[in-house]
Amino acid sequence: MARPGFHLAIPVDDLGKAREFYGGVLGFPEGRSGEKWVDWNLYGHQLVTHVASDGRQVVARNLVDGHAVPVPHFGLILPIPAFRELAERLEAACTTFVIEPYLRFEGEPGEQWTMFFLDPSGNALEFKAFRDESQVFAV
Repeated sequence: MARPGFHLAIPVDDLGKAREFYGGVLGFPEGRSGEKWVDWNLYGHQLVTHVASDGRQVVARNLVDGHAVPVPHFGLILPIPAFRELAERLEAACTTFVIEPYLRFEGEPGEQWTMFFLDPSGNALEFKAFRDESQVFAV
């Protein structure tokens, strides 16, 4: 059975900055849009940025591997080459990482690359890449 796509709507405070970031920096194709929202093709999933005056910010941090992980956050699991390409795009755009790309669980079950960053409205994103995707839920 193929994985179903997901739909996620997030608040932004400036649609122009959202377009620059999601379309320009991240390279997500733009879909339908209105005066106060834009659909993005997030690797085949639907991400919608909605202008909201009471936008959300990171509300907590959880200590993981000595890093303060922002909560809430969202993102995707990518193949390693796509992860590296995205990291390079973010670095070229002078993105400030909350947690720079690094390797977790090296040589262990669930070995993965991960990185965290914020969009211009303060939404936290995490992208990962597993050495072996069958190990996503490894313990």
